[in-house]
Amino acid sequence: MDKNRIEGSIKEIKGAAKEAVGKVVGDAKLQSDGKADKAVGKIQNAVGGLNDAVSDAVKKP
Repeated sequence: MDKNRIEGSIKEIKGAAKEAVGKVVGDAKLQSDGKADKAVGKIQNAVGGLNDAVSDAVKKP
């Protein structure tokens, strides 16, 4: 598993938590920061998935 997938998943979770806390306390900036972190995490996770796919394709004869 590519490290980008792991790091991306962690960023997604942190972003979701920030967004939820922002909603609860009524902090629009924290909420938008959480959404941004989630988006970055999703992209990083997708890049990791692509790296895994390429790696698997190269390994197979």
